[in-house]
Amino acid sequence: MKGQTKRLSCLLACCAVVISGPGGFAYQTEPSAEMPIQTAQQTSNQLQQLVAPIALYPDALVAQILAAATYPDEIVEADRWVQQHSDLKGEALGQEVDQRSWDPSVKALTQFPAVLGNMDKNLSWTSSLGDAYVNQQQDVMSAVQVMRQRAQSAGNLESNSHEKVSTRGKTIVVDPVDTQVVYVPQYNPWLVYGAPIGPWPGWYGYPGLFWDGPGIGFGLGFGLGFFGGFGWGWGHWGADWHHSAIVFNHNRFESHGRAFANRRAFAGRERGNVGRPGGAVHRGGFHGAPAFHGGSHDGGAFHGGGHAGPRSGAFGGFGHGGISRGFSARGRSSFGGGGHFGGGHAVNARR
Repeated sequence: MKGQTKRLSCLLACCAVVISGPGGFAYQTEPSAEMPIQTAQQTSNQLQQLVAPIALYPDALVAQILAAATYPDEIVEADRWVQQHSDLKGEALGQEVDQRSWDPSVKALTQFPAVLGNMDKNLSWTSSLGDAYVNQQQDVMSAVQVMRQRAQSAGNLESNSHEKVSTRGKTIVVDPVDTQVVYVPQYNPWLVYGAPIGPWPGWYGYPGLFWDGPGIGFGLGFGLGFFGGFGWGWGHWGADWHHSAIVFNHNRFESHGRAFANRRAFAGRERGNVGRPGGAVHRGGFHGAPAFHGGSHDGGAFHGGGHAGPRSGAFGGFGHGGISRGFSARGRSSFGGGGHFGGGHAVNARR
């Protein structure tokens, strides 16, 4: 009996410190900069599945999404805020957003409320995307190019009246035809690339962003003229495919989010390399999954958690299939912002 009690005490002590998920990461109940959460590297196929929903977007929008994904808590807060202020349009919206404390990438996505809403509703995917960009930046950018090549081979990525698709060497570049009105392509990310891709576990098809079939189409455009005067607007973002990096204000984007641990930096610190290249913990280390602010979300404030999936990110257990929140019952009468989707037409849509 004494031995059983001792073993039980040891077990409870371990559980109080670490919760391990199938993806090989450890979640400390009181995480600190001294023990950032570790996650496993994702394979090329996993990364291709991860970027499939955004790979055919214009380059600047891809850059905004990848950067904003490193701030999943701000994504949730911003989406709530946009819904609560759906009466704000154009310059008035831009002025109010400019006063928020969000990262410029998150502010930029308020110009595309449907995209922002999709990232909020598919938070497991968003957090995995952010973790991947933090730790496998070059691989993520390469995965986007691979998916564009696949879509092009399938006849689903070509220039049209809404976007210009050009090839520079082996790189496929996607730009809007008119930078004052940006159209976000609508497609089924699991069918548009030719051979079907396994859907992201628990994926919620956000209204207005996805076709049911294998083609690609466009809804109404988002007018960006009112946002041009703000430092986080459309013209400040881009993709440097040569160096596999996001560009913000003509410089390589560096996230300062604290949701994800940089595994390479952590490994360098473990080797005593603090102060050397790659040795410092990226963005100040992991300080715990930040609580979401801005009111209730699906009936209450959300403070991280969820169960860890096979590819869980460091953000409070938001992993591959890690969050399921029944979003199909939630709707939005208007996407708000500088434009809205709906009434679109198909381009190469083969249903």
